[in-house]
Amino acid sequence: MRIQRSHRSKHSLLLRITIAVSILIWTLVLVLVVQAALRHMAVSNSIPYRAPDAGRIAPKVSAGIPQRLMIPSINLDAIIAPAGLTPDGAMDIKKDPDQVAWYEFGTKPGDEGSAVIAGHYGWTGQHPSVFNKLQQLVKGDTVSVMDQNGVTTTFIVRGSQKFDPTADATAIFQSYDGKAHLNLITCDGVWVNAAGSYSDRLVVFTDIEEK
Repeated sequence: MRIQRSHRSKHSLLLRITIAVSILIWTLVLVLVVQAALRHMAVSNSIPYRAPDAGRIAPKVSAGIPQRLMIPSINLDAIIAPAGLTPDGAMDIKKDPDQVAWYEFGTKPGDEGSAVIAGHYGWTGQHPSVFNKLQQLVKGDTVSVMDQNGVTTTFIVRGSQKFDPTADATAIFQSYDGKAHLNLITCDGVWVNAAGSYSDRLVVFTDIEEK
């Protein structure tokens, strides 16, 4: 009987050890999943729109390369970095949450046509992204872009609109009315884990200030 009790005691100890190890493994898995989700939120591409072919955009060249974006109403002053296309044809964007990206295959801000600047939305830890307050812009607010020559071009907000990420974005990247426009794009809505991004895209439409 003492031998049987010894066997049962050893079996019970092994069972407890197995359960403890399993709990530890699943806890580590959960931590890794949460960390991965947070990383995705921090670097989520804010423009999974398919941009038009660069060859179809032929802006009148006069403005300089954009360097800084300034929006006084939301206290924004950000570096502008040029960006092209991802391998799947969407507008690329830098991972730095403090910078904005200008679509370099399109129009320069101030030239005839629609220039496009995109920025991140969301949080990296406790640090907000550059376009977190973009939805606060209203008609009549000013948006300014300074180029590499120190020349500042000012635009006036015309309005804003939310889009589905899969919507046709051609009209955002192109215009043929003979005027200069600047469209600002970021994410909005709720985070979608399956997509690794937010549910909506917010576009703020601006027109060059008439002098």
